[in-house]
Amino acid sequence: MNTSPQDNYPQLCSEVGLDCETCTEHTARHLAAVCKGLRGKMVAQLFFQIHPHPACSRMHGHFTASYKKASSEHSAAMQAVA
Repeated sequence: MNTSPQDNYPQLCSEVGLDCETCTEHTARHLAAVCKGLRGKMVAQLFFQIHPHPACSRMHGHFTASYKKASSEHSAAMQAVA
């Protein structure tokens, strides 16, 4: 059975210096910057579209929490500017 390099997650990420927590946190923060006010189900759906590999699925909760935190930080920063 041959395994393609694309199926070797999270080792592939680790080899280029990424860990699961950092990866999902950064994508969640970027999502919060461009898509404000998403509800839980939509955040979950987008997580699985952005990170479709089964090895990434365990990071769903971290992604959701990071999105919520980034959304609230972004809202607070916008209020401070106003």
